[in-house]
Amino acid sequence: MPENCFHCGQNIEKERISFDEKIFCCNGCKSVYEILNLNNLSDFYELNKKSGIRPNDDNTSQFDYLDTPEIFGKVTDFSEGNTSLVNFKIPVIHCSSCIWLLESLQSLNPNINYSQVNFTRKTVQISFNHNELKLSELAKFLTSLGYKPVVNLETAEKKEESLDKSLVIKLAVAGFAFGNGMLFVYPEYAAQVMGTTDFWMEQYKDLFRFITFLLATPVVFYSASDYFKSAWFGLKNKIVNIDVPIVLGIIMLYGRSIYEVLTDYGPGYFDTLCGLLFFMLLGKLFQKRTYSALSYDRDYKSFYPIAVTKVDFNGKQENTLLSDLKVGHRIMVRNQEIIPVDAILINGEGNIDNSFI
Repeated sequence: MPENCFHCGQNIEKERISFDEKIFCCNGCKSVYEILNLNNLSDFYELNKKSGIRPNDDNTSQFDYLDTPEIFGKVTDFSEGNTSLVNFKIPVIHCSSCIWLLESLQSLNPNINYSQVNFTRKTVQISFNHNELKLSELAKFLTSLGYKPVVNLETAEKKEESLDKSLVIKLAVAGFAFGNGMLFVYPEYAAQVMGTTDFWMEQYKDLFRFITFLLATPVVFYSASDYFKSAWFGLKNKIVNIDVPIVLGIIMLYGRSIYEVLTDYGPGYFDTLCGLLFFMLLGKLFQKRTYSALSYDRDYKSFYPIAVTKVDFNGKQENTLLSDLKVGHRIMVRNQEIIPVDAILINGEGNIDNSFI
C-alpha cells in the first residue's frame, strides 16, 4: 500500500524520509514541518490534514532581480522608512490551512510585520522591514514554504478592481424611476383594488400617468440601451442572442403602456417596466463583479516576466525592466523561461515549445 507524505499528502514514489515518527516525500516537506514545529505552528496540520504544499525545487536565484531599485518600486505598493508593503500573487492558495499559515508569517520571520490573505484573488499582502529582509529573500522564504509567488507584468501593474460607472448610473436612473413610478401609480392601483372612486384621483390621474410615462422613458432609452445595442448587433450578424427577446419584451411593455394611457384604458405598466429593468441591471452588476473576482481570462501580460537579465559585450549581467530593452541589447534566457521579445539566438542551443503560442 503506497505511503503518503505527512506534509503535502502526495504519494511517496522516490525518497522516503522519516522524521519525528512521520514520513515525508522530500527534504523540502520535512524542512517546512521543522520550521512550523520550531515556531509552535503545528496547528497548521490540525486545520486540514495533509494540506501542505510541496516546496518548489526551482532555483530561487530567479528572484534576485526584485532587489533592483526600479523593479522594487514597481512591485511594492508602498515604501517609507524601514517598512514596505507588497502584494504577491500565490496561485497555490487553496484551503483554510494556507490562509492560516500565510497570515502567521510574522511568527516565522521577525522582519515581517503582518500578512493578510485575499483568498478570492489568491494574493497575500505583506508588510516587512526591507532593511533587514530583502524583497528577493521574502520571495525565496515563501517559496521555501511551498508558496511560490508569481511576479509578472500583469501583477506589477497593480490593476484595481474598477466599477463600471456607466452601469451604476443606468442602475441609479432605473431605481429612481421605479421608486417614484410606484409612488405615483399606487393611488390608482389602490382605488381599483378597493373598487372605489376618488374625486382627487379622477382629477389628477392623467397627470400621474404622464409623470410615470416621463419617468419610464429615460429608463427604456438610456438604462436599457445596452440590451438594444446587443440585440441589434446580434441581428446584424444573423444571430438571435438572449437580448433579442428581452428587447422585444421591453418594447411591447412600453408600447402597451402608452396605448393604455392614450386610450384611457388604464395606468399602463410603466412602474413594472422600470422595476424589471432595475432588477435586471442589478443582476448584471453583480454578474460583472463575480466575473471580475473569478478572473478566468488571463491577460497576455501574465505570461511575461517583469524583468530580464541583460548581458553586455564583456559578459557582465544586469537585471533590467522588460520595458527598458532596446534594439541591440543582449539578454540571457534560461531553461524554461519565456522569450519575452523578438530576438536572434547568438549563443547556445534553443529548444522552443511552440505549443505555448
